[in-house]
Amino acid sequence: MATSRTFSATSDQLLVVVDPVARRADGESVRIAKDVIGAGAAGTKVCLPDGPEEFARALSRRGSRRPVVVGDDRALVRAVELLYRQRELAACTLSLVPVGGAVGLARSLGVPTGAVAAARAVLEGAERRMDLLADDSDGVVLGSLRIPPAGGVTRVRETDGGAGAPWLRTCRSLVRTLVPAARPSGIVSVPEAGPARLRVEVDGEMLVDLGQPVEGVSVEPGVAGRARIEVRPVSVGAEKSPLLAEGRAVTVSGAHFRYRADGVVSGPVRTRTWEVREGAWGLVLPAG
Repeated sequence: MATSRTFSATSDQLLVVVDPVARRADGESVRIAKDVIGAGAAGTKVCLPDGPEEFARALSRRGSRRPVVVGDDRALVRAVELLYRQRELAACTLSLVPVGGAVGLARSLGVPTGAVAAARAVLEGAERRMDLLADDSDGVVLGSLRIPPAGGVTRVRETDGGAGAPWLRTCRSLVRTLVPAARPSGIVSVPEAGPARLRVEVDGEMLVDLGQPVEGVSVEPGVAGRARIEVRPVSVGAEKSPLLAEGRAVTVSGAHFRYRADGVVSGPVRTRTWEVREGAWGLVLPAG
């Protein structure tokens, strides 16, 4: 991860896009961020989208302005994914002011989590080029990937479909029957899966096949241009050592499986390939 250029308060015209979730979660931090950035950069434009479509529209109409996302980890991932799908990510440097409950990814990337410090980094920070994982459905992963998803219960939106939708509809019906308590519309809690039988290939080489049940697969950023892969086989009796590998491409296939990427659960899918895109995106971090 190398610094490519340093910004100053007058180096760019800024477009501050405030995610609606951030406005609801912590309006005071949003106000502080807007005040600090507005005082330090003349001609700053602030956009307050009401939902994902307006969020995407604001980014696509940014012109020559440098985008500043005020929001949580999901807002950052959404912005990167939108720019990636528009094939504009390489030429666009992003800034982030983390606001909301889920800011662990932002912290791990080096973004200050305080509104004042993060806003000052927007004005005076340095761009760092970072790797990401891009999958075969044009999705992106900025941090970590887990299969099966970590945690006991997944909150699944009813829009989740694809292969396996009949199974998911059955789960929804069962949960609604057994748990009649109020819940947000369109969301159901589904227990996580246990051990899985998955085929994992790294750069075309088999790491584990379907005959070996696994407790989990994790993919983390590695050295520039490569990812670290760990497969944890199910232990019977003596504990089995994890299988470790590094590579540029990871393909996982098997029975329908879900995966958690940057805190968001996706799937179910039968197969998915992730490839490392070296230096694919730029994020402004505190200089020095």
